[in-house]
Amino acid sequence: MGRMSVLHHPDWATPFEQGNGNQTTTWHDCIGFHQRLAKAFPQWLRFDEAGHSDAGVPIHAGVFSVDGVFDPLAVKAAGRPVFFNNNGIHPGEPEGIDANMALIRDLCLDETKRAALGRTVLLYIPVYNVDGALNRSDTSRVNQVGPEAFGFRGNARHLDLNRDFIKADSLNARVFARVFTRWDPDVMVDTHTSNGADYQHVMTLIPTQPDKLGGRTGAHLREQMLPALYADMAARGFPMCPYVNPVKEIPDDGIADFLDSPRFSTGYAALHHTIGFMPETHMLKPFEARYRSMRALVDSALTWTTAHGDAIRAARAADRAAISAGAPVALDWALDLAHSRPFRFSGYEAVYEPSRLGDYRRLRYDRSRPWQKDIPYHDRYAATAHAVPPQAYLLPQAWHDVAERLQAHGVALQRATQARRVAADAWRIVHFEKRRRPFEGRHLHEALELRAEPIDADIAVGDWIIPLGGQHDRFVVEVLEPRGIDSFFRWAFFDSVLDKKEAFSDYVFEDEAERLLAQEPGLRESFEAWKAAHPALQGDAEAVLGFLFRTAARYAEPECGRYPVLRLRQRP
Repeated sequence: MGRMSVLHHPDWATPFEQGNGNQTTTWHDCIGFHQRLAKAFPQWLRFDEAGHSDAGVPIHAGVFSVDGVFDPLAVKAAGRPVFFNNNGIHPGEPEGIDANMALIRDLCLDETKRAALGRTVLLYIPVYNVDGALNRSDTSRVNQVGPEAFGFRGNARHLDLNRDFIKADSLNARVFARVFTRWDPDVMVDTHTSNGADYQHVMTLIPTQPDKLGGRTGAHLREQMLPALYADMAARGFPMCPYVNPVKEIPDDGIADFLDSPRFSTGYAALHHTIGFMPETHMLKPFEARYRSMRALVDSALTWTTAHGDAIRAARAADRAAISAGAPVALDWALDLAHSRPFRFSGYEAVYEPSRLGDYRRLRYDRSRPWQKDIPYHDRYAATAHAVPPQAYLLPQAWHDVAERLQAHGVALQRATQARRVAADAWRIVHFEKRRRPFEGRHLHEALELRAEPIDADIAVGDWIIPLGGQHDRFVVEVLEPRGIDSFFRWAFFDSVLDKKEAFSDYVFEDEAERLLAQEPGLRESFEAWKAAHPALQGDAEAVLGFLFRTAARYAEPECGRYPVLRLRQRP
């Protein structure tokens, strides 16, 4: 859809179409445009506030339905496909915002396009990071060509919302989770612009990693949908390539699938068995070309969903049923560098030359020397950790911030109405490593060693029981099992259990430690093993006494180091 294509409907031209090809809409103009459409075409379009951001700005969501059915329960009960287009998570990457405006306008005005939508319902958020969209300038995207002005990556709390899907520290993320889980989309496209190497392609694509998505849905994505999208984008004039994630420094040496952990939109989609796409237009291409390629990609994915929605829904249902029946859930992944396939890549010659700023060699891509050749494409991942779903989880009511987030993500929690004791399995945190610098407001745990401990768990009135056997099982397992790549534990929700609450005075505890070594079974053996493993610490009184204090059974704090979410062997 270009600027000339709306001459017959000048009142419905978007700000991009009215401009010079290098301008994007403002938040106010965008929301006003969708509100006018919804008022003019209420038989097909609903557009409402879904919630508010951290700065108190409304976040809107729209629903386009050819037969005027706007209730998600009725839509899902009828077995209709749901396609979700999210835009503006990074408002400095705005072409999706403008393309979405034109897409919804075309559906309202063009009977042929409406008919082509068929039974599919189109859900969309026009601008997700509304705070960032209002923080408008022309300077924050240092490596990007156009548009003339654009929004900022961070929200009102300076959070990158494409790292916040699981921890949901922003109100934005909780609004998104409610919209997403209420509609349970079959396919999602979340629009972006890429940073990275220079190359000829305008559009690159991050799909939900097929091995990570897994099951029949992952097979449909890899074997059918992705080949069709690549062929269709080439036919539309935008030959596409995978997101350029070099295995070394430059694409010539090969590229690898991006591991979209659940902190990212496509990884979050995978937790719900939703096929997700994160199209990344190339930052160094003109804004108009980026806009047109984004519109083409959204149209292509929507067309496939409309034609194959029933097959996607059936695959998702089968994958959910498998987990509910007890199939293991993968928790972490590693790239299979032994496996690759050739991909026809259109790049530029990489040149290394002396820097004029410092004493080093800098990389430059020479656009006067384009090339096209096959490069290795590593598109396989192997699971490195699994968990078999328990019958249920127990979340003590003290962890209300975790309960709040689970509920925002659509997970049903049951309050215990009577006290009881049940058989359970706990995890003991044996070792962990925390990032020294905060990442999006939290110190992530990146290394973890656990030990399983069977216990008799006391359930108190008001504790949360999280039974499995429903549509959110995969999400629940991946966020509550501490080994999950983006579990709540890794995002530091349970850090208060990782340190002892009492301490010792060394001059007093020195004598007590000698008595403990003489009287407590096994303590001396553990101490000798520790000394053998840490000879350099023998002269450090704090290290020696600290080991004995932490290890001695007499002064144990049972809750210290025990992960508080328990795996229940039977559903209460």
